[in-house]
Amino acid sequence: MAQKVTVMLEDDLDGSPAEETLRFGFDGVDDEIDLSGKNARAFREQLAPFTEHARKTSRGIPRRPGRTTASRQPSGDIRARAKDHGIAVSDRGRIPASVAEQHQAAQGH
Repeated sequence: MAQKVTVMLEDDLDGSPAEETLRFGFDGVDDEIDLSGKNARAFREQLAPFTEHARKTSRGIPRRPGRTTASRQPSGDIRARAKDHGIAVSDRGRIPASVAEQHQAAQGH
């Protein structure tokens, strides 16, 4: 049985379909927000007077964003479900995104 999982982004401001994810930093905190084209343009226009005069800084070695326990499924559960459904997955290492997405879809997430 084949499954196709589609991820649709929703604008974090007004709930309309989002077209892009914007990443930005302020006061030492890195954030991201999903926005429609209209809201992304407005965001950039509002920041333009400040960013045009700002100095660019180096962030050093790029960090991978951390994951919270609540935002991930335990890998053991994902591997067990995959094996129960005849999906080949290794006992160690990275779990393919498609397998994790299938698990999340089956859990109703």
